[in-house]
Amino acid sequence: MKKTLRLLAMAAAMSAMSAYAQTPELTLTRLACGDGFNDQRRFSDSFGYSDPKVPFTYSCYVIKHGSDYMVWDTGYAPGSTPSATNKPLTDLLAQMHVKPEEVKYVGISHFHADHTGQLAPFTNATLLIGKGDWDGINAQPPMGGANVAGFKDWMGTGRKVEPLSADKDVFGDGTVMILRTPGHTPGHQALLVRLKEKGPVILSGDAVHFHENYVSDGVPGFNYDRAQTIASIERIKQIEKNLKATVIIQHDPRDVAKLPAFPAAAK
Repeated sequence: MKKTLRLLAMAAAMSAMSAYAQTPELTLTRLACGDGFNDQRRFSDSFGYSDPKVPFTYSCYVIKHGSDYMVWDTGYAPGSTPSATNKPLTDLLAQMHVKPEEVKYVGISHFHADHTGQLAPFTNATLLIGKGDWDGINAQPPMGGANVAGFKDWMGTGRKVEPLSADKDVFGDGTVMILRTPGHTPGHQALLVRLKEKGPVILSGDAVHFHENYVSDGVPGFNYDRAQTIASIERIKQIEKNLKATVIIQHDPRDVAKLPAFPAAAK
């Protein structure tokens, strides 16, 4: 009996190792989509911060899963604000030898313009957006702060949209998970990428904007829902603890170096 159990355990372990070995290559690349400054005082509704001018960065990301590509957040439209880069996202992708039409998914953390300014080129992609945000974009009138113009190519057209009301296992193998983290906006999302060498990485979206928000559960006064914001921050903290994950706060330049410099990728 014991021998049989050992054989079964060995078979299960070998099967798991075989499945892991067959997992497609997974990489994560950060693209610089702008830089500037912001008034940190805006990001605490309990007057937690006093600095009127702190560095603020805008990041886009590319996930390569085998032969498939996913873009996470697309930054401002080039030249639309002083903080926007003048180099289109498509030019950066070209340096990675990726064509916009090859991108299978475009996931966005939320509907604000600094995350959705360059959605148009991804003609073949499925847009993965939180349902609360998609509803807000399509409401009459649209929800305040929604970058409706950025979504015009997906509204009432044949492009593919998947409004998400729960977490999504993007490629079906647990390596790339969109996490439901409402609060900043009604449909806000974060992203978990489980890299083989670096380990799990969480891209925060705007669940938090600075280290200070994350450490002290700081909530901006302009967020959609305060209680949901705090719950989402606590969820990210628990995932970070349980998976020993690296959290990357997308707007905080102190986190840029957590990933290799473009065009290198984390694996």
